[in-house]
Amino acid sequence: MPTVTVLEKLYGSGSPETFENLYSSLVSGLNVQLSFAGTTNRGWIQLDVSGEDETVALSLLEQEVGLAPASLDDIEKFSVMEGKVVFSSKSKDELYVDLGVVSSETCDAVLSEKRLCAQLADGGELSLQSLVELFCLYDNVPLEVKIIEGVGENKNIEASLSEAQFSLFRDWVRSRFDRLVILGSLFSDVERAVKLSRHSRDVIKIESLGVLEQVVLCKLGTDAVGLIPKLGRYLKSAVLVPFSPKKILEVVGSQSFDW
Repeated sequence: MPTVTVLEKLYGSGSPETFENLYSSLVSGLNVQLSFAGTTNRGWIQLDVSGEDETVALSLLEQEVGLAPASLDDIEKFSVMEGKVVFSSKSKDELYVDLGVVSSETCDAVLSEKRLCAQLADGGELSLQSLVELFCLYDNVPLEVKIIEGVGENKNIEASLSEAQFSLFRDWVRSRFDRLVILGSLFSDVERAVKLSRHSRDVIKIESLGVLEQVVLCKLGTDAVGLIPKLGRYLKSAVLVPFSPKKILEVVGSQSFDW
């Protein structure tokens, strides 16, 4: 019976039952049983998989959800990988992305302040914390990175934002619509909060970045900051942060997002 680590973390309003039911429904029709096996020391969800179709089930989980690397040897230079931001408020000049490596050694992808400025600020000089606030690079935000260099002496991996990740930020800025990023709540919880707060008229749609990471797309003229106290009262365990294209363009300028 293999135990695998999926690329989702347990925090906020998430529960073992939520994830167990979600993944079981994903493999329904296969002769396989999935059960919640616990979490790693960094909160990544682990599943026990057993049954005749376990090979097919593992392939499906890899394709639809993503499985964490089993060891550092699985991380190749120039590969594109999914992870989640960690320690966003603690580092002054490096952004850390937890790739979910489940070997005995903890290893993060590291994006330098200089490289992030080159990608997101057209090479301008901004502090890491300014970039974190502008682009919502807070703990648990899913982030896709490209590996630039393999494991170094400090056991970390040099990386940059992937082209797809940069394109997502570029599209968000170009749209001119505010977004409210909600970390630690299920899609159904956010949907309920929008309804109960009577702000459906201010919202175009809700998008999911992960099981517990949602993005509320605001209508033109609606400020994401203003929605924080309105929705936050119904999302007690969540972190709500605004993504403002207007503020980004004021600070960074439009050069980074013209192409």
